[in-house]
Amino acid sequence: MRKAFLSAAMLAVAILTFPAHAQDAKKEAAVKPADSPSKAVLDSWNDIARKLNAMAEDFPEDKYDFKPTPAQRSFAEQLLHAANASYFFVNPVMGKKPPAEEDPKRDQFKTKAEVVAFVKKCFADGADAIKSKGDKGMSDLVVDPFAHQQVRVSDMVYGLVEHSGEHYGQLVVYYRLSGLVPPESRPKK
Repeated sequence: MRKAFLSAAMLAVAILTFPAHAQDAKKEAAVKPADSPSKAVLDSWNDIARKLNAMAEDFPEDKYDFKPTPAQRSFAEQLLHAANASYFFVNPVMGKKPPAEEDPKRDQFKTKAEVVAFVKKCFADGADAIKSKGDKGMSDLVVDPFAHQQVRVSDMVYGLVEHSGEHYGQLVVYYRLSGLVPPESRPKK
């Protein structure tokens, strides 16, 4: 009995002191420097792009025109809207006029493959625009076509990341209403 108690006590001490040793190791390791401004912006942009690209590729083509209610956009229209919105950032940053229309027409993108290609291209063009501006360019001023106000490039990007995140959240609901699990919610392999 005494040996069992002694063994249990030693095990408890070992378990309780292990996290302290792990924390000491972290304190001894050098702190990683902050990401550069353009890398931080690009990482946020690429993260939402990855999520929307995954949904575009994953959602069944026969459900691409699904609408939770008749007044809402279809799954495909949500993707097209979120992706096309990137050009309200890309075009001004690259010295071009913003798109004439906020939403591309669904009949311009008849197949899932066409929608997927468009979504990928839009977000890739956004990533290229961020890279082209670099760290110094994150503070450049451009005119927000909706507010008709000067904004920093980084602020405009973060606004579109947030906008895309809102549509991502809506698309999660489309998945759930279709009896499907969104890619980000599936168990990791």
